[in-house]
Amino acid sequence: MNKLELFENERAAGYNQFVETWIPNYHYFLDHLPQLLSETNEKKLLVVGCGTGNEIERFVKTPTPWKITGIDPSPEMIKQANAKLQNYENITLIDGFVSELELEKKYNAATLLLVLHFLEDNGDKLSLLKDIADRLTAGATFIILDITGDKKQIKQNLNILKFLLPDGIEEEQINYRLNRIENELHAVSENRLSELCEEAGFEPTLRFFQSSIYMGWITKKI
Repeated sequence: MNKLELFENERAAGYNQFVETWIPNYHYFLDHLPQLLSETNEKKLLVVGCGTGNEIERFVKTPTPWKITGIDPSPEMIKQANAKLQNYENITLIDGFVSELELEKKYNAATLLLVLHFLEDNGDKLSLLKDIADRLTAGATFIILDITGDKKQIKQNLNILKFLLPDGIEEEQINYRLNRIENELHAVSENRLSELCEEAGFEPTLRFFQSSIYMGWITKKI
């Protein structure tokens, strides 16, 4: 079982506002996920750390019918996702961990957005990536969005992020958040992220998106 921070109560309720405030071009990234996965056969998608269902919402609003499984260890986040997506078919939302999903059921694509930086690089990151790989078909596309970079790169990009934030955020809140990102989360370098993915059973990653400290990667299951 992977150790993940759980988003509950006020933290879960404010999640959407938080990501919109702190991740420049967040909606741009999500809006283009269906296009990035448009060549997927059978359209069976696993959304890991689905949160309130933001990326799932992009797929259900496309003309292409997807069968989607969203999983998140936070009951409150799953509750919010259920409320948002209750009118759509072919969506299964699970409160739990990827390791608990049956191995017999395979997916043709998967996403892992804003999750890895909560896991330490002590085997926990690799364990989650392997759990995902084990549930994908060969050739399945895998998309990651995460805080990425070595210590120096993160520090430099955080200085840029301050200028990209919306107006009206108190200086104390900005300093708290930047310190937490730099010193309390578990980001890894680009090379290390690729190493972990390859060890888990994926092709070398390709970075296709960056907005300050947030980088998007695409790869395929071998």
